Amino acid sequence: MKRINESLKKMTNSLDFQSRFEAMRNEILSDPSIRNFIEKNKSDLSDEAIQKNLVKLYEYKTQSKKCDKCPSLSQCINIMQGFEPELLWRRGRVELDYHRCSRKINDDQKKENEKLIKSLYVPKNILNARFDDLDFKDPDRHNAIKAAEEFVENYIKDKQTKGLYIYGAFGVGKSYLLGAIANDLAEENNTSSLIMYFPEFVREMKQSLSDQSLDSKLEKVKSAPVLMIDDIGAESMSSWVRDDILGTILQFRMLENLPTLFTSNFKLDDLEYHLTYSQRGEQEGLKAKRIMERIKYLALPVEMAGMNRRH
Repeated sequence: MKRINESLKKMTNSLDFQSRFEAMRNEILSDPSIRNFIEKNKSDLSDEAIQKNLVKLYEYKTQSKKCDKCPSLSQCINIMQGFEPELLWRRGRVELDYHRCSRKINDDQKKENEKLIKSLYVPKNILNARFDDLDFKDPDRHNAIKAAEEFVENYIKDKQTKGLYIYGAFGVGKSYLLGAIANDLAEENNTSSLIMYFPEFVREMKQSLSDQSLDSKLEKVKSAPVLMIDDIGAESMSSWVRDDILGTILQFRMLENLPTLFTSNFKLDDLEYHLTYSQRGEQEGLKAKRIMERIKYLALPVEMAGMNRRH
């Protein structure tokens, strides 16, 4: 033991070790955020206290903050993946509190949404959609793609920006465009989007009456940061779905100014006709107009034309 202690003492006293240690210390203390922390707590942080807490300061410096050193959540370099450190002076020493980063929050929220509403499944090609993969040279699709890009830009500036009502024939890429918007929002602004295939969601709501989960599922959809209702008009419409489900969602989002996007095979006038007649053949024009007013308040209509890309 005596020999080991003597060896360690010699090593720590060596000029090479001292110079490397001093260089590391200077690098740590030159970090702008650490300098701000020391300045903020200068009444408590003496040179001796800084020396004693150098290991904690080093840990803070080497961790990623605001995802600045991490290409993605799965490649997070931090000790706790998806958690970023905060420097604190507590109980007479430097401590680190770790909080979820924005990517972790976004990922947790997506997982929570998927777990709560099983009907939100969309094809993998939609989930992986990117603006870079879209054909910008197609004149029939150009206006819709441009409107989608402008929506993302406007949302980053103002989270209460108006959504889009994208309508057109089968297979022109309306759902794919929603996926591109969702991915761009996630990557550029760490925003969680909820893409809801409406016919499947309607079936889910009907089933939820029996297991008493309707309210919790409806609440999740109502309050999503950005909601995308895919293929509205393809469902079998009933008065209950129109007024108590769709109407409730749209009313909440209208009052809270939450961005809402739609895709449909129907133009707005045709969708109003679809909403007017229930499964029983009842004609309820006033109630249909009420839904349409909410849609028009929430979204700007934009046509997406072109060839059917599914064939």
